Amino acid sequence: MRRFYTAVAAVREGTGWRIALDGRPVRTPKRALLTLPTAALAAAVAAEWDAQGDTVAPATMPMTGLANAAIDIVLPDPQAFAAGLAAYAESDLVCYRAEAPADLAARQAAAWDPFVAFARTRYDAALRVTDGIAHVTQEAAAVERLAAAIRGLDAYRLAAMQPLVTIAGSLVVALALAEGAVDAETAFAAGHLDELYQAGKWGDDAEARAARAARRAAFDAAVRFLSLLS
Repeated sequence: MRRFYTAVAAVREGTGWRIALDGRPVRTPKRALLTLPTAALAAAVAAEWDAQGDTVAPATMPMTGLANAAIDIVLPDPQAFAAGLAAYAESDLVCYRAEAPADLAARQAAAWDPFVAFARTRYDAALRVTDGIAHVTQEAAAVERLAAAIRGLDAYRLAAMQPLVTIAGSLVVALALAEGAVDAETAFAAGHLDELYQAGKWGDDAEARAARAARRAAFDAAVRFLSLLS
């Protein structure tokens, strides 16, 4: 849509902040008021609206998009949303290792063993690791402890965790990143280890690089969104 406003402001209201365009409040796609829980996030969302040119391009507004998702998608039923992310604990990427070649198996062990250890030490969740793609059943107690960690997050954090979990293919990697145990570079590389290994061995094409870059942009946006909630 064409830009229809001139002035953008982050306005304190109650315990949160709202974005005003020429004094009128911004609403989500489902017409709820766009409410932000921290001043830092409100400033970032306001900056996205202010940076728009003659047209408003939602693809250039990731903080706004994640905030909309938190309000419209997560907030109506946070526990159901969390359950979808918690399900990744049952078949987490870091638990499935290659049987061959040896150098790939070694890379997986070096990159993923620290995440398995993190789950055990941080959440007392002892995950079973297997070679190959056959499903391995995790202990119910381990899955529940990881599920409890994700259920304990508010709607805004859950909205940010969704791209982290799905892009990495791992609830454990996303939790480690959210808690500051690893940085974004390490987390993204862990989630793309197999892809990057194949690219290094057989070559990488422009389409694959572009797709990976798009995933990385969404991943980094979610990391930034989380940081603005603190």
